[in-house]
Amino acid sequence: MFRGSSATKIDDKGRLKLPTGFRRQFESDYGPDVFITSVRGTSVHIYPIDVWAEIEQKLAALPKTDQVKQRYLERTSYFGAEGTLDKQGRVVLPPILRESAQMEGDVVVSARLDHLEVWNRARLTERFEEQPFTDDDFGYLSDRDI
Repeated sequence: MFRGSSATKIDDKGRLKLPTGFRRQFESDYGPDVFITSVRGTSVHIYPIDVWAEIEQKLAALPKTDQVKQRYLERTSYFGAEGTLDKQGRVVLPPILRESAQMEGDVVVSARLDHLEVWNRARLTERFEEQPFTDDDFGYLSDRDI
C-alpha cells in the first residue's frame, strides 16, 4: 500500500517524476507499467497496471447497460493512457488530462492506498478550503472503527 504524499514538479515535456519512496514501491511491488486516468479531470490517478486490471474485471462483471459503469468508462477512457515508468521514475501524463487537471509546475503526489493521485498544488489547497474535513466526517469514520 502507498502512504503519504510528496511535492514535485511536472517538467516542460509533461513528465511527472515520481518521488523516490513511491518510485521504489512501484519498482518492488508492481513493476513499471501504469494506467494513468481521471474521472473528473481535476486530478491524475496513477494505477499500477495490475491494480487497474482488477478494477476492469469488476467493471466487466457489471451489466453492459449499467449507466454508472458507462459514465465511469467514458471518463476513464477519455482521460486515460497506459504508461511505463522510465529509469528515472518519470511517466508522461496524457495531454488531455494535463490540460484538464492543470498539471504544470508544482504538484503534490498523494497515496490512495492502491494508487497515487496527483494534484496541482494550488488547486489542492483550494479544495481543502472548499471541502473541509468535518466533525461529521470524523463520526462517519468512527462508526466504522477507523
